[in-house]
Amino acid sequence: MATIALTAENFEKTVTDSGIVLVDWWAAWCGPCRMFAPVFEAASQTHADLVFGKVDTEAERGLASAARISSIPTLMVFRDGILVFSQPGALPAPALEQVIDAVRNLNMDEVRASIESEPAGAKG
Repeated sequence: MATIALTAENFEKTVTDSGIVLVDWWAAWCGPCRMFAPVFEAASQTHADLVFGKVDTEAERGLASAARISSIPTLMVFRDGILVFSQPGALPAPALEQVIDAVRNLNMDEVRASIESEPAGAKG
């Protein structure tokens, strides 16, 4: 599957309706973003069962602000609508594969239980 462009209109539906969604926050002027783009695209071809989305932070400033993006590229990974990974910086291909494997192997019942046990106000 090729990467899809995520916008304010389709972001929430995409990350909540799909199983595992990887989101690359980028901008055309960003050198590290341009270095990470082919790595992200190649992974999208290898892992056709996952959703790979890209958010152009220049075109989607409101969305980037809402997601608290302060450095690009930033990779976020959602599983079952829950943000399970977020890290700025361009990852090399082996590191991206490690992230994908780790997210696939998450016990989502444990993740949900951990979220539910957080004190009120501790989230976000």
